Amino acid sequence: QKEPEGGRKEALSVKKLRVVLFALCSSTEQAAEHFRNPPRRIRRWLRRFQAFQDDHPELSEGKYLSLEAEEKLAEWVLTQREQQLPVTEETLFQKATKIGRSLEGGFKISYEWAVRFMLRHHLSSQTRRGVAHPLPKEMQGNAGAFIEFVQRQIHRQELPLAMIGAVDEISFFLDAEILGSEERKENALQTVGNGEPWCELVLSVLADGGVLPALVISRAQPAAPATLPASVLLESKEHGCGDDEIMELWADRVWRKHTEGGGGGGISKGMLVLDCHRTHLSEEVLAVLSAAGTLPAVIPAGCSSRAQPLDVCVKSSLKNFLHKKWKEGAKELADSDSSTLLQLLLGWLGEALEILGNCPELIRKSFLVASVLPGPGSPRRNGDEQEELIAAMEERLEIAKSRESSPEFPGNAEVEADPEILQRLFEGESEAESFYGFEEADLEL
Repeated sequence: QKEPEGGRKEALSVKKLRVVLFALCSSTEQAAEHFRNPPRRIRRWLRRFQAFQDDHPELSEGKYLSLEAEEKLAEWVLTQREQQLPVTEETLFQKATKIGRSLEGGFKISYEWAVRFMLRHHLSSQTRRGVAHPLPKEMQGNAGAFIEFVQRQIHRQELPLAMIGAVDEISFFLDAEILGSEERKENALQTVGNGEPWCELVLSVLADGGVLPALVISRAQPAAPATLPASVLLESKEHGCGDDEIMELWADRVWRKHTEGGGGGGISKGMLVLDCHRTHLSEEVLAVLSAAGTLPAVIPAGCSSRAQPLDVCVKSSLKNFLHKKWKEGAKELADSDSSTLLQLLLGWLGEALEILGNCPELIRKSFLVASVLPGPGSPRRNGDEQEELIAAMEERLEIAKSRESSPEFPGNAEVEADPEILQRLFEGESEAESFYGFEEADLEL
């Protein structure tokens, strides 16, 4: 049944709020599949929720978390996401309840509160303007101090752009049960999960726009090692690798080779931006960085969305590219063993890295937008530039072209709109014509 255009200003049912919360925690696309609802309908519910909240502020009052408690919860969401750990309805409510227990008079939890919390703190997983949003107060201070430290060191040490790097890991989880099922095979490969990853990818880029070889650590051997792309290094470890060992392998096989390959005999001073979670700086890693004259610049917990150049556009675009490739071939993958699947992933990764290598201007700009390199940008301007960077990177990787409606919902093919755009619409920050993916009638709240 078609709802009136413009969105009725009425409260959403608990069932609809659950769907909207799922979309904010994961993605509109995943919510559409999980609840078998078209993405357009889910986005319409989100707009209706906000319109109703704006008209009835008195209904928001009640025994909810204090601002300070909400900031603690927002910090938890950000640090979970940094570690590729799931943020779901269940984990969010558990954490909120734990924080709420310490409050006098208890805490009234609800889906309505949860959706409002995710929007108020800009925590949609699909944000394309992460650098523009204020972080929780303590994290905001930490991020500011980190950026100031990094820029000061680059200036004082006169570090060459080719020696300023950013490194991060992406874990891939393979669900064998889903892979063997008759449908939804395209969901077998995930970049969020608990437990042991199927394989780990260590990605590194340089402030001059360069892309270093990617290191893949896998429990499986590829089916045909001879076909490994030139931009990919593989380490097969039957029993997996600890976090320290992953970074030791990367420091030895990738970073040391890069610093030694600079020519001129002497070692150039350098800097490496990395997060504080899984990249534990063991003595071995510190020894390699020290020998290479490299200062580790460790991003404070929860601040990667603001200060990690790889988070500006590269990682999200690469994940989307690999998911796209996986989905395109998912139907034929069911009978494949782990070795064959790894070979396919390595091939797709090589393809993506070749494209990234031809986008030095986008990678250079990521360091500016993340404020690792000093630039004229304000948070608002950096947010605009981040959106443009992601769009440009997805265009190069041809991600947008492949977006089609899921099989269950024929006729709903459309450009996937970011909940971030909805939020800016609510806050009156943008003109209607900038909302790609919406018809004009959809914008009349």
